[in-house]
Order: sequence, then C-alpha cells, then structure tokens
Amino acid sequence: MAEIKEYKNLINGEWKESKEQITIYSPIDNKEIGKVQAMTHKEIDDAMAAAKAAMKAWREVPIVERAKVLYKAAELLEKRKNEIGEILAEEVAKNLKSAVSEVVRTADLIRYTAEEGIRVHGEVMKGDTFEAASKNKLAIIRREPMGVVLAIAPFNYPINLSASKIAPALIGGNVVIFKPPTQGAISGLLLTQVFEEAGLPKGVLNSVTGKGSVIGDYLIAHPDVNFINFTGSTEVGEKIGEVSGMKPILLELGGKDAAIVLEDADLEKAASEIVAGAFSYSGQRCTAIKRVLVEEKVADKLAEILEKKVNSLSVGDPFDNAEITPLISNKAADFVEELIDDAVNKGAKVINHPKREGNLIWPGVFDNVTLDMRIAWEEPFGPVLPIIRVKDENEAIEINNKSEYGLQAAIFTKDTTRALEIADKLEVGTVHMNNKTQRGPDNFPFLGIKKSGVGVQGIRYSIESMTKLKSVVINI
Repeated sequence: MAEIKEYKNLINGEWKESKEQITIYSPIDNKEIGKVQAMTHKEIDDAMAAAKAAMKAWREVPIVERAKVLYKAAELLEKRKNEIGEILAEEVAKNLKSAVSEVVRTADLIRYTAEEGIRVHGEVMKGDTFEAASKNKLAIIRREPMGVVLAIAPFNYPINLSASKIAPALIGGNVVIFKPPTQGAISGLLLTQVFEEAGLPKGVLNSVTGKGSVIGDYLIAHPDVNFINFTGSTEVGEKIGEVSGMKPILLELGGKDAAIVLEDADLEKAASEIVAGAFSYSGQRCTAIKRVLVEEKVADKLAEILEKKVNSLSVGDPFDNAEITPLISNKAADFVEELIDDAVNKGAKVINHPKREGNLIWPGVFDNVTLDMRIAWEEPFGPVLPIIRVKDENEAIEINNKSEYGLQAAIFTKDTTRALEIADKLEVGTVHMNNKTQRGPDNFPFLGIKKSGVGVQGIRYSIESMTKLKSVVINI
C-alpha cells in the first residue's frame, strides 16, 4: 500500500501546496491514504494565469512534437501501472485487476490520441462547387486550439476519464486546467505527474484541487476558461451549462441504460452480458445496464438465469479482486437503499436480496418492477437491477424513450433486421446489439442526448470538439 503523504498541485511547472488540505480516506476501510490541497480563489487565478501565459508557445509547437510528449507519457504511465493501479484501487474501491487495466487502457488511449492528432487536419474548398462566379475563390480551412480547457473528471475512472480529456486537448494545441475528482484526486495527480515528466512545458498542464463548494463555480465561470469538458452527474452538468454562460462545453452525464430482451434472444448470452454490464464496478458507471425490459414470454426464464449468475458474483475487498466492492461513500449506499426500499414497498419481487454492510451492498435483482417505482427511472449508481416486463418491443421502446436520459441501450435478439429497426427508434446516443452497454472502444464516438450529455467524445471526436475551425479565403 502507498504511504500516507501529501500531494501537491502542479502550477506553472512547480509542485505547490496550499494553506489547507483535504484528507482522502479509502472507501474500503475508511483508512487515511493521503492529503490533497484545498486551493483558494487566488491560487486558481495563478493557475489560470500560468495556462494563459503558456498558450502562445504551446500552440506553435508542431503537432508531431506534441505527439512525442504524449507517446512518452503513455510509456511512463504503463511502466507505473502497478503502483498507480494500487493507489487507484485503494482510493475508489475498484478491484485491483480492473484498476491496473484502467491504467494500461489509458496508456493505449494516449498513444492513439497522439496518432490521431497527427491525422486530424483541415481541408481546401473551391468556390465554384457552389457558384460559377466564385471560381477564383479558394478556402483554406484549418483547426486551431480553443485555448484554456477546463477538464473536470469523475471518481469512477480517475485515470482514464482524466486522460481522455487532457490528451486530446493537448494534441489540439490547448493548455489545460485539470480538476480531478476529490475522491480520486491522488490518482489524478499521479497522472499529472506523468505528463509533466514526459516533458510538457511549464504552464501547459496545471492541476487544481479543492472543495467543490469553494472552487467549483469559480472555476466554471472563470473568464480565462475557453472550453469546459466535464464528466459527472446530470445535476452538476446542468449547473455548468447555466454558470458557464456562452462557453462551449462537452458534457458526459447520467444514464438509465436499458437492456431490451426479445423472445427470440439467446437468453444465456443475454444474461451474461446483462450481469457484466449491470454489476461491473458495482454498477458505478454511467454506461451500466440499469434496467431490463424483457418480453413476457421469456421473462421467467431470464429471471431464473440472472438469479444464478448474480449469486455467483464475488463480494468484498478490491484487493481480493472481488467483483462487487464497496460503493464510493455511505451517502451513495444510502441512496441505493432508498431505491430498494421504495421498490420492495411497492411490490417488487426480490430475486437476489441485496444485504448491506456499511457502504458495501450485495448485488440485487428485482422482478415485476412497475413504472411507479423510483428504481424504474432513477440512476442508482450501485449494484441493483430492475426487471420490467413488457408485452412487446413497442412497449419496450416507449418505456425507454420516456426516460429523461438518453445515453445507451442494448438489444438482445437473433433477428438483426428487427434489431436495426428498434435501434432506429430508440432515443439514445449508442445502441449495442447482443452486447452490454459500455464505453468504447475509445476511438468510437461516445455521446448522450437529452439529460445524458452535450457534444461527442471519442478520441478523434474529442480532438475536434476541443479545436475550432478557421477559414482563410483566397482570391486567386
């Protein structure tokens, strides 16, 4: 285990401490694992000034040279996969195997970002493709950086979802103010250290930590920020939209992803994918399967298979590689318990009973869930799965589309044509066929509609989102 230490912020190439600190405790056993800085508004201003000062030189660095820094960062990150993976596991209660895998996946993401950044380019257009009189007009269209990018990451993937913001911003010529999650801040600061050691010039990447109630709104509304890239709750995302004003934003928010199971589906495969999708990292993922919409004719059989598979999930310590581990906080566990109690009190059938010890909740499956139950609509961010029985695919589509969220959905059927027809009617950003809902691969577009997000991520799409077009028209 990592020794208890104080982690500083990288500001203008120097690691600096603040007058006050925030103690980080592990959600596994509430043990103190380190301290991070509680920054003031003045210190935020210093970080912003450093970023602005570094912007002019960094945007002039050739893309191929920016790419070399990213390649080096990927190399350094992968070398430290076990060290950083252990800290990540302890800090957010993710099982060790998954934590190390997240670090390796992130190194791959950074490498691909470097490669993709070299390939992203502008274009040349001729005027006479629209009107003959403009035959002598030529438009040279190129991509330019947005400027200062504020990158705000969530607790559940403190390495991967930090790098997926930082790396595309950097390769696009931007400078970054990086706000890691408080629970996950140590992991985020170690990632910052990796980028610094890879050779980033001072001021190009600056980290900021502190209490959200103190620095949150101040960061979002700061006049020096040119772009905001945020992953987190819909509630906070909506606030960012209000507070940020006219700033362009990229938001990855909540979801209520449905698995639609039709009567012709391979139920064994469907159940395996649903369990993996619903209970990986104890359901603390925006892309987790959060409800099953199954046709009545096969509902009993699917529930029976799900019960057996969920009962086989291991529960316990992340360092024993348990599949179900403690939730990020007691507050999170309290909310999950509220949803469970509401469903049971309104008549849901308990298939797998989710007992609780502190912030560790055993995986629970609930059948005969009705639409008046909160668990049918609210995002639990925990290891619970409601089964809603439907008479046909049209009812499943209707229920899916009534959600305030629109992130992803999964369809299980042997009829590809039917699946494509259903996919066309689902109001979500991504539909998976005979597979669990999930983020990635990281080069695929990732987006949500309605209250699930704004804009498109995915490596190339993120680079494009965090750059802007400039057109120069030449009269030949």
